[in-house]
Amino acid sequence: MSLLDMIGPVMIGPSSSHTAGACRLGLVAHHLLGEAPRTARIGLHASFAKTGRGHGTHLALVAGLLGFLPDDPRLPGAFAEAEKAGLKVEFHDVDLGDVHPNTAQIDLKGDTQSVMVIGSSTGGGIIRVGSVQGFKVDFDASQPTLLLRYVDTIGVIARVATTLAADGANIAALTCAREKRGGDALLAIELDQPLSEPALNFVRAWAGMAWTRMLPKLMDG
Repeated sequence: MSLLDMIGPVMIGPSSSHTAGACRLGLVAHHLLGEAPRTARIGLHASFAKTGRGHGTHLALVAGLLGFLPDDPRLPGAFAEAEKAGLKVEFHDVDLGDVHPNTAQIDLKGDTQSVMVIGSSTGGGIIRVGSVQGFKVDFDASQPTLLLRYVDTIGVIARVATTLAADGANIAALTCAREKRGGDALLAIELDQPLSEPALNFVRAWAGMAWTRMLPKLMDG
């Protein structure tokens, strides 16, 4: 057990490590959207739905959507900050099935982009992202994470791995999901360091590459 497990992360808001986790879930959606958010529909599952307001979950999720970190002093005023930023937020209860009780589904839209994220706050400010754009993933945002949506074709993963190696980016973990053979696929790769912008632009230009995001490290330490 680490010190973080015992005392929790540095954060602003009610004394619950799930406040920090909820904020980081919002941050994942914020970075994956890639532009200023305009509307957010957030489904709260189980414990998040029942105790979220008392633990500051609603505030923290909105703060994350705005790009605020868990220790940002603006977090307690996240609703007012969202109004100033032109972000409209709607909350509702949702049953997401057999997932962690502190789980949220975030449907976030900007002027030209949209993203759907399902993730859980597992305690101590730690999160687990289980779905992006409807595809199953499994990462915790403790490492820079490259996400690619593309048409499933033989050799794509090998080509990505070669590009990462040439850029000096080491793979820590990888998950891949696809609708069907030859259909849409989503690849999530946790890295020891972010992919460089030239390498990312190189991947973006590939035929069949529909969506690319370089998610920064969102955990402390």
